[in-house]
Parts: sequence; structure tokens; C-alpha cells
Amino acid sequence: MTKKIIFTNGLIDLAQPRLGSKVIFKTDDFFASANRIINPLPAVFKEGLFDKNGKWMDGWESRRKRTKGHDYIILRLGKPGSIKKVNVDTSHFNGNQPAMISIEGTSSSSNKISKLKWKPLLSKKKTKANCHHFFTINSKKEITHIKFNIFPDGGVARLRLFGSISKSNGLKNKKTNLASLLDGASVIACNNEHFGKAENILAPGKAKNMGDGWETRRRRGPGFDWLILNSLDGKEIDKIEISTHHFKGNFPSHCSLQATFIPKSKNFKSIVNSSVKWKYLLKNAKLSSNKLHIFKNNLMKKDKINFIKINIFPDGGISRFRIYGKNV
Repeated sequence: MTKKIIFTNGLIDLAQPRLGSKVIFKTDDFFASANRIINPLPAVFKEGLFDKNGKWMDGWESRRKRTKGHDYIILRLGKPGSIKKVNVDTSHFNGNQPAMISIEGTSSSSNKISKLKWKPLLSKKKTKANCHHFFTINSKKEITHIKFNIFPDGGVARLRLFGSISKSNGLKNKKTNLASLLDGASVIACNNEHFGKAENILAPGKAKNMGDGWETRRRRGPGFDWLILNSLDGKEIDKIEISTHHFKGNFPSHCSLQATFIPKSKNFKSIVNSSVKWKYLLKNAKLSSNKLHIFKNNLMKKDKINFIKINIFPDGGISRFRIYGKNV
């Protein structure tokens, strides 16, 4: 096994807009829109760019507070889930970052601000200029809404809430895409994602461009690239879709799929190490440029699976992956 394994441990950013997450309230965003704080792209700085209120900043920035209290935003998660890690990113905010931040959460079917009852997830923490602040959340509770507090005011470029989507119970015994990000599937590890995140292949819809898929660097030595995803528990696999849309001169030559069932395991290193011995769902499948490939599965027809390994040879990019079977 390569030593350069990227372990995501099944965590994704629950604040990303493609899950349906959105800012539903803000106390103030005079200098920079609160909506920018969940932009999935890294924050940028545009030298010399000003709008009618002042310097344009890529993030959320409130005006200087001249009354009591502090500023905050409320974020509704598109998919409920548990939050494990947080990244509060103050990139490019230097002299206008908050002094401190804190995070509260709740689980509620209501979007009425007055009905949301908050519980602390992260106590007050000091923040620095132009810096990524990583924090661990010690809570297993399912969260639907987040209250992000800044003290007393200022700007934050990005807020990332890394966790796990609660897997859907409404799909039991139904034929479905077992690799849907929206239903709780996630990537746990990959060997490379130099040009595009592995998680992208589980996203809904057709990829917008090459950056909206998984793409590895050009391989200059022996071997191949791979990722491992934790799917919904499934069996009776009858169709597999692999899309190389937008990948025209950088699609893989071919691919293979392996799968297994591992009950309630969180030892991701052992899962990766054992993956070389998993059974094949698909072997040496030829891939073409900018195309949706559909495969009818003839292997592991009766086996139960919840982990899938995608091997691409020797490198390159794929934009979407779907595997249809019965959720059990």
C-alpha cells in the first residue's frame, strides 16, 4: 500500500450548498454577504476591488458593532447529520477578523428562528488573522441547524462543518443508488485527489466541469489510483454507472470495482489494507472520453455490500459514480 493515503474517514462538509445547506438568518452582513461563508471554493483576495460599502471580501463580514451584543448567522443544514470537526477559516481577514467564535446547534423540523432551542457544540475560541482554525466537536447528536457566533463582529471567509449525513431509513428494501452523497454514502480514503475531490463522484446531477469530479495527478511510476467509499448497505446490484463527462484527454484507460460487507467497522486503515482481497463487481472495464458508461452487473449478484473500491488505471478523472441495488 502506498504511504500517501488520504483518509477522510467518511466525513464531508455538511455546510456545502449542493446538499441544500443555506444561511437562513444573519444579524448583519454589511461588508460581505453571509452566503459566501459556505462557498465550497477556497476564499480569494481581489486586490483593489471595492463595492459601495467598502473593500470587497470573499466571506461573511459584518460592520463594526457600536451596540451591545455580537453578530451571528444561522445555517440550516440541507441534510441532518452529526458534526465531528470544524474549520473556521479567516483567510484574507487581517485586522478585521473576530476576536472569538463559538458554535451552537439544534435538531428541529422548524425554520422559525424563535422556535430553535440551541445547545453548545463549541465554546468560545480565540481566532487569529488569515488562519484556518480546526476544532473537534464532542457530540454524537443529529444536527439540523447551526448558530455560528462571532465576538463582537468582523469577518470569516469560510465555515466548514465536517461530519456524517444520517443515512436514510426511508430507502429500506427499495432499489436505489447506493452511492448517493445525499443519502449518506461517503468516501473514506483515496490515494490521490490532486485536481478534484474524490467525494465529488457521489454528488447528485451531472458534473458542472472537470473540477466537479475526482481527478488524480499524472502517474509517472507503476501502479494505479483508487478510492474507497462507504455505501448504503445493499445487495442485488444490477446496474453501475461511471461518468467521464468533461474528462476528454485525461480519462482513465480502464477501471475495476471491488466490494465487500464490513459490519460497523470504524478502523479505516484495516479496511484499506483488506481491500486488495475484496471480490470484484467489475473487472477491466474500458473507459472512454466524456461519456456515461453503463454496466450490467454479473458479479457478486447475491452478495451484500457496504464498501466499494474504485480502481482507475493508471490515473485520470471520473465525474460521477452510481451503483443501483436493493437497500437492506
